[in-house]
Amino acid sequence: MLFQNRQDAGRILAQSVATVPNLEDAVVLGLPRGGVPVAFEVARVCKLPLDVLVVRKLRVPDQPELAMGALASGGAVVLNPDILRDLRVSDDVLRAVVAEEKLKLEQQERAYRDKAPALVIEGRTVILVDDGLATGASMRAAVQAVRLRARRVVVAVPVGAESTCRELAREVDSVICPNTPEPFEAVGRFYRDFEPTSDEEVRRLLAEARRRQGSVVSGQWSVVSEWRPELPGLKAALWGASFFRGLKPPAPSNRPSATVAQSLSSRLDCLVLFCRLLLLDLLWLCGFGGFLWVLGFAEEC
Repeated sequence: MLFQNRQDAGRILAQSVATVPNLEDAVVLGLPRGGVPVAFEVARVCKLPLDVLVVRKLRVPDQPELAMGALASGGAVVLNPDILRDLRVSDDVLRAVVAEEKLKLEQQERAYRDKAPALVIEGRTVILVDDGLATGASMRAAVQAVRLRARRVVVAVPVGAESTCRELAREVDSVICPNTPEPFEAVGRFYRDFEPTSDEEVRRLLAEARRRQGSVVSGQWSVVSEWRPELPGLKAALWGASFFRGLKPPAPSNRPSATVAQSLSSRLDCLVLFCRLLLLDLLWLCGFGGFLWVLGFAEEC
């Protein structure tokens, strides 16, 4: 299969990801840069939150096209012992490369999120997405970074080398890769448009995903600042009352803990308001309209 671009690959991959059971608590983490456009489409189609997990390749100083390992957010490092041995890379050189890439990784991470906090992944299903799998060094570093915190780890790529997918399947809960062509030479051969993804596009997609996620939550939890219902014989003024319109809330695991606390508080307010209105109506029917006026419950008696 030949993908038009990363967005096309993401939409096709999303169809396979959507069949995975129990994704209610899942988060999608794209590997920058090229994995983010793919991950954006997966998160959009599956209606899941999106974040990045930055991975930096550890390149051999004299041969920058050759990676001797990878470093991921959180400090996870994966090394290729064969390359280290064959090229006789010293510990001092390795430490220097790791320190340099760690600094770049932290700067890159801050720039991508634009001060937004990282998504919480503890106890959740984490879906790691890239634009393809060749040797799998970057993905292995990403797996190392999340597997001790996540409840379940899923690797999802639109295309990959069959041998790499097999090896990764032993390290994670599942690998989703719709296309494993043989021979597999390079990820870019399976895209018509494989232009490099810019940092600006990564920032734009993350910002758009955050806006979309926020609109989903606010669309499901609709707050009304004032409500003036008409009861039999009573026009009640409920100053500053807030309540929810009975719309179904999103699953608690997909909302930050602060939002959950706010929603529970607001639902309690709604119950209190209902009891208050019921009491007002009963008092009115019993002829205590003047008493209600003194309490300030009603505008008219």
